[in-house]
Amino acid sequence: MDISLHKVAQVVLFAHEIDRAEGELRAFIDGLNEDEQAELVALTWIGRGSFDASEWDEALLTARQEKVSPTEDYLLGIPHLADHLENGSEMMGFDLSDAEEDLL
Repeated sequence: MDISLHKVAQVVLFAHEIDRAEGELRAFIDGLNEDEQAELVALTWIGRGSFDASEWDEALLTARQEKVSPTEDYLLGIPHLADHLENGSEMMGFDLSDAEEDLL
């Protein structure tokens, strides 16, 4: 994964506070480059069980190929986005807790 854990943690924190941080979350995701956006989508899919962690390359390729709307619109339409990103990170062997604590 090339996206920094701090960026993933920032999306998770905004997503946990979606009622009051939707604008910030949209702007943050929009400010990411295309590779980082695709990785967020792939990580979300892994976290919700659409792909296994061993299928990272396939999930990433699919995220790039199937993009038809702004990534922030797509991700904000997924219920439990924060949970999926946390699960996906864990499944990929990453611990977001330190990055989340740094942001708080």
